[in-house]
Amino acid sequence: MTDPLARQLTQRFYRYLAVSSQSDAKSSTLPSTPSQHAMAQMLAQELRDLGLEEIVIDDHATVTAVKRGNCPQAPRIGFITHIDTVDVGLSPDIHPQTLTFTGDDLCLNAQHDIWLRVAEHPEILPYVGQEIVFSDGTSVLGADNKAAVTVVMTLLENLRGEHGDIVVAFVPDEEIGLRGAKALDLDTRFNVDFAWTIDCCELGEVVYENFNGAAAEIVFSGVPAHPMSGKGVLVNPLLMAHDFIARFDRLQTPEHTEGREGYIWFNDMQANASQAVLKASVRDFDLTQYEAKKAQLRAAAEAIAAQYPTGKVSINITDIYSNISNAIGDDRRAIDLIFSAMAEVGVTPKVIPMRGGTDGAALSAKGLLTPNFFTGAHNFHSRFEFLPVPSFVKSYQVAEALCYLAARPARE
Repeated sequence: MTDPLARQLTQRFYRYLAVSSQSDAKSSTLPSTPSQHAMAQMLAQELRDLGLEEIVIDDHATVTAVKRGNCPQAPRIGFITHIDTVDVGLSPDIHPQTLTFTGDDLCLNAQHDIWLRVAEHPEILPYVGQEIVFSDGTSVLGADNKAAVTVVMTLLENLRGEHGDIVVAFVPDEEIGLRGAKALDLDTRFNVDFAWTIDCCELGEVVYENFNGAAAEIVFSGVPAHPMSGKGVLVNPLLMAHDFIARFDRLQTPEHTEGREGYIWFNDMQANASQAVLKASVRDFDLTQYEAKKAQLRAAAEAIAAQYPTGKVSINITDIYSNISNAIGDDRRAIDLIFSAMAEVGVTPKVIPMRGGTDGAALSAKGLLTPNFFTGAHNFHSRFEFLPVPSFVKSYQVAEALCYLAARPARE
């Protein structure tokens, strides 16, 4: 690896990956895991060493800091990234490696016979001849989102030109409902004119439209009875849940939708003879359709309650995040600057509607427009996650260009 910037980014990335910081959806604390505190402490110390100001690390493992600008009239801009990695049942410990892709299948782990097969992952084909960072196949890579943490921290170390104040936030528990971003105080900790997330996505991808998302929990209370005398008495909550699910279109699910198509996804159920607890995710880009899907769930709950008059049905629907585009008003600088920055560094934009959410969705819902741009990585939440080093460098270059371009009108 001869390019100094590529080497700087990769070495820092490896250092952050050495700190295990999975989040845990089963926990109700913020952060959900103690390991995220270790990651936050590491970043806070690095920020002190870099000479940033207003460094705050709180009990929630959220770190904020300000790099003072040298262009007083420039807007105050922000970058927010998350410090947790996702738990998908793989190891929480990440062992990165950098391999050169020649076009052939790649052995990620000889001991466990883990291979990335090109026929199964054709998305790697554009990167023939490039150095690419992988895990050893026993874990995710964690480019989601430690690649972005790396970009921001390297930016803070390297910036030398004219720029305005830059506020950074490193938050926990993005992977389990954007919890850290939702708890972030925008008045005192992240008071900026506009901001960006850097998360997910291959080279050039830009996101300022994402799902509106909600979580639903439906509780079916049956009437238990011994089967010998159950006729006309027993009400089976599992069948209540089955009849509930049957009222929904099997083709409006994640495995049958794409692009801007929404869905209702029944993804968990715990049940016994007395009670069944069913969980569902609701997603749609369009606000009207999103509200219609939630109304459909409530109507189905009422219908099942009527069908089983001696049983009970309760439903609770909680909004998790909203579409970034809901927050777009007259001030589009955060979006327009991404395209200007990409043009500056020779990256072709690829605007996508994200079938998910980012921390920017939580901040946009609070009134702070926060679009997203790429880290360069692929195959998130998978043992086959990978990050081409040249794309990683381009992510950094876009972030750096944003800082200088945002300040340009104030200099002219």
